[in-house]
Amino acid sequence: MEQVYVSYPSLDENKRHGAQQAGTQSETTQDKLIISNERPWKPWRSARSRIRGWAIRVQNAMLCLAGLEWYCYAALGVLMALMSFVMDLTVAKLLRAHHWLYSCLEGHKLLQFLCWTLYPACLCALSTSFSHSICPQSAGSGLPEMRAILSGVQLPDYLSLSNLFAKLVGLICTLSAGSSVFLGKVGPFVHLSNMVGAYLHRMYASACGTKQRRTQGDMLVVASAVGVASCFGAPISGVLFSIEVMGSHYSVRDYCPCFFAAVCGALSYRLLAVCSGEQETVNALFKTRFPTEIPYQPPEILFFALLGLLCGAVSCVYLFSHRWILRFVRANKLISRFIATEKTLYSGFVVFLLALVTFPYSAGSSMASQLTMRQLISSLLESTQWNSISHNATLLEESQQSLWQEWSPPGSSVYKTLGCFLIIKLWLLVLACTLPLPAGYFMPVFIYGAALGRFLGEGLVYLFPNGISPDTLSVINPGGYALVGAAAFAGAVTHTLSPALCALEMTGQSTHVVPILIATLISNAVSRSKHQPSFYDGISLIKKLPHLPSLIRACPKLSSVQIGRFVAPAGAVLQRGEKMAGVQNVLNNSTESQFPVVDTHESPTLLGTVTRDQLQAFLLEIQTEVLCKSLEDVCHIKPATLQLSPETTVKQVHCIMSVVREQRVFVTENGKLCGLITWKEMKSMIEELAEEI
Repeated sequence: MEQVYVSYPSLDENKRHGAQQAGTQSETTQDKLIISNERPWKPWRSARSRIRGWAIRVQNAMLCLAGLEWYCYAALGVLMALMSFVMDLTVAKLLRAHHWLYSCLEGHKLLQFLCWTLYPACLCALSTSFSHSICPQSAGSGLPEMRAILSGVQLPDYLSLSNLFAKLVGLICTLSAGSSVFLGKVGPFVHLSNMVGAYLHRMYASACGTKQRRTQGDMLVVASAVGVASCFGAPISGVLFSIEVMGSHYSVRDYCPCFFAAVCGALSYRLLAVCSGEQETVNALFKTRFPTEIPYQPPEILFFALLGLLCGAVSCVYLFSHRWILRFVRANKLISRFIATEKTLYSGFVVFLLALVTFPYSAGSSMASQLTMRQLISSLLESTQWNSISHNATLLEESQQSLWQEWSPPGSSVYKTLGCFLIIKLWLLVLACTLPLPAGYFMPVFIYGAALGRFLGEGLVYLFPNGISPDTLSVINPGGYALVGAAAFAGAVTHTLSPALCALEMTGQSTHVVPILIATLISNAVSRSKHQPSFYDGISLIKKLPHLPSLIRACPKLSSVQIGRFVAPAGAVLQRGEKMAGVQNVLNNSTESQFPVVDTHESPTLLGTVTRDQLQAFLLEIQTEVLCKSLEDVCHIKPATLQLSPETTVKQVHCIMSVVREQRVFVTENGKLCGLITWKEMKSMIEELAEEI
């Protein structure tokens, strides 16, 4: 019987055969595609091509109207307006929930006490915990840090998206705590605007490549104006704010972009209020109804000036107390250690104390504690005379629904309530400034100034019930004094004039322009006396932030400090006759993108600079040449047009580097290279100077 042998291919042969078949199949498929000239099938090819064509035509038409950066400015304004509106809407709902819960517990004082104190304490504890767990840099206002960044110093993570998310959520929780905490949103919102602006600039830079015409600093200046404009619907004061507070060296070319983006933000913010049904048309944020025929008598100018003096004096007390408590918290080992390890518990405990003081059945009944921040400013700006209404039964019945009754509870006068508010809120605000959470401080001082002006206005009504001038029957308007006081006190605290314009734009009131300017100028003069730092300068000094203008305003003698002791070594230096070995050694041992070139190492007269790409091209060229050439034969040495002397002051160097946007400047003495100054050395210089104050 014959045996039949069947041979099976080995594993390697199977793999080889499979690969050959796959290769043959692939070649066949490619040949078919080439022969038939067909593309892989995709659905709706004609529709997609038409849409692509329309998109290209729209893009070309848009770029014909304006550059890409202008659309980035408009997008920044619209985005920040939407963010501000959604934030206000969320905060309003959380505040209404707190008020509803408190009113439902009517008759149970213990439960009302727990609701009043624990609700804001838990929200602020959540704000602190969330912000520090996501990004620790999100705590605080953010404005002092942004001023340092705009001056040219790089601070890590302050413009990151994680910081944006943490600050947004944390700020909503802080504002939802209500007027018990007495904190605002302007500063953090400007910081949020800068973070969105930085992200839009990165998109703009990736789209334009080397053709970009705007730097990140330009976008951040615009974003600062948009932040204020989107908060209050006040574009002009937003631009003035970006000039006064944020920019130490304001570029005129940023003027039009700032106005354009600020108008986009303010208009979008007010239109969103109209679309939501909150308002019928585009109006001011806090609409006032002051008499326009005779808004004030000429003798009242003296009282407005007196109000400016009063606001300036109280601002000095507030600024001193603010700096003192920040230094005390940092210097006290027990408190500083507790804040460093238990930030959430510290925030909850401090807010519990604040709510305890403002509880309506305790001191809160004498300071209108049940009004929200928006209701506080709206009630203080009312033109009616509270003291006259409280003594007139007819007027009292007609104004039952008015907010002024919170300022005149049963058994208490308007003067007592305003006086308690001014005394207690000042120290509560100072204590609230120590909270390690996202919070703003402009609106609290604005409201406090309005209460200060209202107190003076109601006092004048009591002294002159029929008006100051005996010839003309014109009663005194306490709301006008509140408006002037708000602008004057906020301007004195920040050392700026933008609050004066902000007060006019927020209220739509133009009758009190002259009194507002007079009071704001006088309050600024008082608060700036003896080189007292502003609110933001004080935070920069306490935190030792590298912001030179703040240091110089606090200690003018620092402006004469020379840079000789801060000069850093120049690093890798090439001489004009450098050969291949020297250039190769420099490239291997250094990561710099630009290198200084001197005459010789023995006589280091600075000739200019060469780039790393030039040196690499030099090495490639001399490898193909028979003759050995030197550096000056092949590379073009770019002259160093900007050179500094060791006797140049720190203030001058900071000004030069900020204005010309230089990242590094060489220091020479009689033409010989001594070293260089970069922003890293500049930051170290400023931090060292901050230690001397």
